[in-house]
Amino acid sequence: MPLEPRQLLRRHARAGALATALLAGTAQGAMEADEGRLAFDELRTFADVFSQIRQGYVEEIDDSTLLEYAIEGMLTGLDPHSVYLTRDAFEDLQTTTSGEFSGLGLEVGMDNGLIRVIAPIDGSPAAEAGMQPGDIILKLDNQPVKGMSLGDAVAKMRGPKGSEIELTIGRAGQGRPFAVTLVRDVIKVASVRERWLEPGFGYIRISQFQKSTGDDVGAALERLQEEQTLKGLVLDLRNNPGGVLGASVDVAGLFLPGGQVVYTEGRLANAAQSYDATPEDASGGVPLIVLINGGSASASEIVAGALQDHGRAIIMGTGSFGKGSVQTVLPISEDRAVKLTTALYFTPNGRSIQAAGIAPDIVVERARLEALSEEGRISEADLVGHLDNGNGDNGGAGAKASGASALLATDNQLYEALTLLKGVSILGMRGAPAPAASVAAKEPAAE
Repeated sequence: MPLEPRQLLRRHARAGALATALLAGTAQGAMEADEGRLAFDELRTFADVFSQIRQGYVEEIDDSTLLEYAIEGMLTGLDPHSVYLTRDAFEDLQTTTSGEFSGLGLEVGMDNGLIRVIAPIDGSPAAEAGMQPGDIILKLDNQPVKGMSLGDAVAKMRGPKGSEIELTIGRAGQGRPFAVTLVRDVIKVASVRERWLEPGFGYIRISQFQKSTGDDVGAALERLQEEQTLKGLVLDLRNNPGGVLGASVDVAGLFLPGGQVVYTEGRLANAAQSYDATPEDASGGVPLIVLINGGSASASEIVAGALQDHGRAIIMGTGSFGKGSVQTVLPISEDRAVKLTTALYFTPNGRSIQAAGIAPDIVVERARLEALSEEGRISEADLVGHLDNGNGDNGGAGAKASGASALLATDNQLYEALTLLKGVSILGMRGAPAPAASVAAKEPAAE
């Protein structure tokens, strides 16, 4: 007859009372999940390893620390986003979503035991130092991060304002790692900014999805619409690592006349959820282009995927990050919790975002471009004795420089988005019927 879990653990009494309690609880949970069947061999192995470490490791480690290591390792082995949250880690999670914390301004994740940058936060020390999505952090203050938990790495990057930390970075295309020294600062994340690219063509940038982001985007839309007629809009989600799910639903709802935004599927009873947009398009249906790149993750991908599936926007840029999993914070004590992946995101058309991301409708790689100068070109307006323009405009078409020209050298993706928006607007105007007054003016007067 097989041994009961508690009897098995008593054979390893030297492992300590905490180990016994943990494994008994593990056995009970496994019994409930597997209808009374328990992997006794694996439990025995765990208890044996625990006992060997406790007795023979070169330094004495208390049972509580060993058990926390075991929990951390168990979660780390699942996926890059499931983590064990101590009191400090849980507080950090809440301050990040509230919009202010002290550190470097990096959204990071685990990648084969190393720390990969998902995206730097706009205006942060990391962004100003040129950190890029996809960078691998190899060392923190010359300490290798290989084997370090994600929570420990984040804790080491956090610190008081004004303190320095050196990061050793590996970057694709660079022959060897390089060091970057960053000065920690209070990161105040202004998640939404808006401006005009050209008269009639607006721009809204979302750097992170916080609890109030939906309201903030709605207010930005109102400000643009109050200032002048909105002919088209660019929604910039590049290097946006995501954030609060509800905020992504709110933002997508501002551009949709109702319909599904995203749904989730998982093993838990409450993991299957569907989220719908409010039945009103606050943007008035203006032409919309959404910019994404490899740093657009999670909530950003939800918004881009929903607008793409509903045919509401043109998605432009490069493929997104592919973080399509849902993490749920599950308390296990008063000051401990587990952030566990419990479901996957799906776009309205049933596409899984996980490890696939959102593919843009139009691929535009980030590049440095330089316009060829036409300095010295002679036009009709330069000729001596040229006739005046019949409309009284003698400036010449080329004399009016477009506001988009400055974008060509600084942000070619945004330049292409604006160019496409202007083209859509022009086609829309040419396809519209002529105003009634204009038509009447051309008709002969009635006798």
